[in-house]
Amino acid sequence: MSNISLTPIGIIRSSIKDPEGAPIQPSGAVGIQGRIELNPDYREGLRDLEGFSHLILLYHFHLSQGFSLTVKPFLDDNRRGLFSTRAPRRPNPIGLSVVRLERIEGPVLHLTDVDVVDGTPLLDIKPYVPQFDSKPEASTGWLMGKAGNAEEMRADDRFRKADK
Repeated sequence: MSNISLTPIGIIRSSIKDPEGAPIQPSGAVGIQGRIELNPDYREGLRDLEGFSHLILLYHFHLSQGFSLTVKPFLDDNRRGLFSTRAPRRPNPIGLSVVRLERIEGPVLHLTDVDVVDGTPLLDIKPYVPQFDSKPEASTGWLMGKAGNAEEMRADDRFRKADK
């Protein structure tokens, strides 16, 4: 396969300055405010976005280093296959979060429920559409009965080094 090159379209800003201690999922970031500082070249792409209450952000885990194909996830004591987790250390360290859009001021999007570290490069923005994105019948594999604990969980140093 050939290499893929991605160029950030902006920067995500938040009060979260370090991955350690950060919420591990947006459900643990309720009320945390942030913003997107979009590259002004992409401003026209924001047209018609103000009618959406939530956005899907795709971003680069820029502080993540290396990866392992098995990991010990935050919500379990057993090692799991990397692709059955949302661990930040991945072959392509891409993150995904659903956040609330509060308002747009020029090339700046004001957000709530942000679980992203300040300074994270933003790769893309997509509107969250419940009819497309919500699957109430979905099964959650080994996470069954554990996902509710994500709200209280905070990250440790797994962005930077291998878990044990």
